[in-house]
Amino acid sequence: MKFLTATSMGLYRRAIAVVAAIIMVASVVSVAGAPKAEAANRDWLRPDATGHCTWDSVGWWVQRCDVWSDSMGRTIPVQIQPAKRGGNAGLYLLDGLRATNKTNAWVNDVNAARLYEPHNITLVMPVGGAASFYADWNGPATYDLGQSVNYQWETFLTQELKGYVQRQFGVSPTNNSIAGLSMGGTAAITLAGKHNDQFRQALSYSGYLATSMPGAQTLMRLALLDAGGFNLNAMYGSMINPRRFENDPFNQIGNLRNTDVYVSAASGIPGPADANYPWNLAISGAILEAVAMTSTRLWDTKARAMGVNFASDYPATGLHNWAQFGGQLSKTKGRVLDVMNAW
Repeated sequence: MKFLTATSMGLYRRAIAVVAAIIMVASVVSVAGAPKAEAANRDWLRPDATGHCTWDSVGWWVQRCDVWSDSMGRTIPVQIQPAKRGGNAGLYLLDGLRATNKTNAWVNDVNAARLYEPHNITLVMPVGGAASFYADWNGPATYDLGQSVNYQWETFLTQELKGYVQRQFGVSPTNNSIAGLSMGGTAAITLAGKHNDQFRQALSYSGYLATSMPGAQTLMRLALLDAGGFNLNAMYGSMINPRRFENDPFNQIGNLRNTDVYVSAASGIPGPADANYPWNLAISGAILEAVAMTSTRLWDTKARAMGVNFASDYPATGLHNWAQFGGQLSKTKGRVLDVMNAW
């Protein structure tokens, strides 16, 4: 060491310090690396139409992403929980008639993200679409032409969003399940029938599965008006438009022969889970669930006559509420993960 100059001694000490720092960092990474590795597909924000997704307040690794829709001319917020280990399966969860622009009810009224947190499937939860039935509408969705509402939800879900989650979350365009409650259940069966190359599985929880039956359109018209002044005529153009029948789950049964299908609806009779439900909501919940049960049974009868395989569940009690929907989500989790090979 006596042959080293003062300058070279300084360089020597700095080199030792750098090596020591590298060793220290490596030690920290080796300790922290194990738990981070399991969440590696979840712990970073993906790009979206406005820059980057943001962490959603619900937690559970859910990102809120603004996805651009050419068909609707605006960004659509989508809440997405990436698959735990980077799997390519996706589960689309569709909302009910009174969907809000704040959050998808599947992470608000029940916590689907918590339920699926341990698993290798990406949850895809679009926000908005009240009274849309997730269809492509022929005209402005409300009577208020001063605030025109352009609904092109089928195009968004089966083209625009499908491409986005493939690019940014690694979801295969052909390895998806789709589930929904009430209005979303109607759309889940319809979209799975029309796009069976995208959806390998469809689940309807208290959906309306015979929307072109006598009287059904009148009930839909009243429901859409009550949900915010939506105009049923703008959905398909007229009562006799072929798209009205094409978008009825009752007429998509033949396209579901190679799809795993699950349908459920309760009786509309209050049960133990409804004990503390307000009486005024219980009345409407009973009526809505009874209608869902009737239409699902009609769908069931036709599907059996056509030899289409499916599973069904008709609880003896239950209203049209989140006790029913959330219970079905939990009950079918194993089925979804089995079919999608996403445990």
